[in-house]
Amino acid sequence: MVTLACCVTKCARRASPRLEAEVTAGVVSKTMTDPPGETTHWTAAAMANAHGISVSSVRCICRKHGLQPPRARLVKLSSDPQFAAKLRDIVGPYIDLPAYAVVLLIDEKSQMQALDCRQPGLPLKNGRCGTMTYDYIRNSTTALFAALNVPDGKVIRRCMQQHRHQEIIRFLNTVEAAVPASKLIDAIADNYATHEHLKVREWLARHPRWTFHLTPTPASWLNAVEGYFATLTKRRPKRRMFRLIVELLAAIKRFLAGTDVDPRSFC
Repeated sequence: MVTLACCVTKCARRASPRLEAEVTAGVVSKTMTDPPGETTHWTAAAMANAHGISVSSVRCICRKHGLQPPRARLVKLSSDPQFAAKLRDIVGPYIDLPAYAVVLLIDEKSQMQALDCRQPGLPLKNGRCGTMTYDYIRNSTTALFAALNVPDGKVIRRCMQQHRHQEIIRFLNTVEAAVPASKLIDAIADNYATHEHLKVREWLARHPRWTFHLTPTPASWLNAVEGYFATLTKRRPKRRMFRLIVELLAAIKRFLAGTDVDPRSFC
């Protein structure tokens, strides 16, 4: 027969005592400071030991105040003194497209690898995600050169084995032939070394309708074609295996052909 005292004891164990305001404030303030020694961040166990409370109480306080000390986001501010001017120069054509020119977002997706896993992965099933081995066989690489047209979302592209100024000039010739001669070309590109190569500058001097707008350092995210490359990577090379480079090239071409069927306007 269960006694009343036993029931009271069990209820007392289940009930979580309300933390004092001073303890909560101390956990919050200390979480936003550096821990002692060479530890990189506060853990729930370390904070619980420091304040004499339970780990679950620390986690509850962190959830309530939106604190996530184990997480970190990569951030790098541009040190370019001309950042504001370059930002306006690049974002301006996005917002107000010139009627006399074509705005192209040019970039290269280099080192796209044709990878083949050493073992077959397990399929997706209820309660388990699909798997793939962490080790792989690298068969070859390719570089995708793309120019995204801002108004209609269509892409001029070309795959090449290397990523040098020679390949960039060949791709610029491809774009030059694809754009009507009556239009000027505003090209937005990052400040990669090959984009500022002497031969590339000489090519631009011979083609006066071209204007290059280089993104600040490091702010390649201003070039919206990066999102296009991210979608391509997720849907083709990232989770598929390729025994030959030609298989990867064929998969990339099928993806690009699919985007041509239903292009999405950037505006």
